[in-house]
Amino acid sequence: MRSVWQLCAAILAAALLLPNTDVHAQAYPTRAIRLIVPYTPGGSSDILARSIGQRLSESWGQPVVVENKPGANGNLGADLVAKARPDGHTLLLTDIGALCISPAAFPGLPFEPARDFAAVIMLSYSPHILAVHPGLAVNTVQELIGLATARPGTLNFATAGLGSAPHLAGIEFGLRSGVQWTYIAYKGGSQAIADVAAGHADVLFNGMLATYPFVKGGRLKAIAVSSPLRVAAAPHLPTVAESGLPGFETGSWQGVLAPAGTPPQIVAKLNVEIARILATADMRERLAAQGTEVRAGTPESLARFMHSELSRWAKVVKQSGVKFD
Repeated sequence: MRSVWQLCAAILAAALLLPNTDVHAQAYPTRAIRLIVPYTPGGSSDILARSIGQRLSESWGQPVVVENKPGANGNLGADLVAKARPDGHTLLLTDIGALCISPAAFPGLPFEPARDFAAVIMLSYSPHILAVHPGLAVNTVQELIGLATARPGTLNFATAGLGSAPHLAGIEFGLRSGVQWTYIAYKGGSQAIADVAAGHADVLFNGMLATYPFVKGGRLKAIAVSSPLRVAAAPHLPTVAESGLPGFETGSWQGVLAPAGTPPQIVAKLNVEIARILATADMRERLAAQGTEVRAGTPESLARFMHSELSRWAKVVKQSGVKFD
């Protein structure tokens, strides 16, 4: 009988030592949250991270520290999060499209997006603006194609990074139109925008959230947007699709990811709170004014989107034959 009681006691003691994920999720966060943005300050991801981070901190009473970790098309910052402790206190806010391009563009990645991250929530979709330096003598997509075709390889295309979503937008545009650019890679969209505005490069695709203020300020000339339909914030701008490249759609899809293995209860808590923040009137109005749509959803819907993007961009990279090393 004594051995039975000893066995029961041992089982009870072991059970008490097991982590209670529900309790942990209720207590979360227990310290500062690091929100890693794998690009330079001033881009679409950075703008969203600072807005959402501030509101998360207000809601939960813990600091949310935005850390910019640029390099290798966002792969340095992504790898940092992939290897972080999966407790919800280190998160990645990134361009999901760029992350899903990386496996095709950089085969030797130290992480796999589908394996090493837990999807938390999609945040927004910001169509790319096709913009040029104001001094470039083009005003339409067809005029730009005509100029670039007449001067193959002489127009400098500024990208947010080698293998980034704006870079692949330029590649897909080239495949569809026959245009040949000379690509110049930067460490983030803000640097690419600044160089085109300064006249050091000629043209770029970049997320509307970060780029449209430069258009409104006269520092860039917008040619078109890459969304399926015109955007309410700039109804005068035609789409690339209606300008001679039907079906053309690219953009900057921002989302939040956690390290794989993060407890589902913590992922769910993050998803609910960030969705609440995105649903507030001031956040929606602010994003809409910049041509950005809130695209909040479930972790499962973000995971499905990542799967489709991985397949899509692998085909574009293969078709283009471009080398990223």
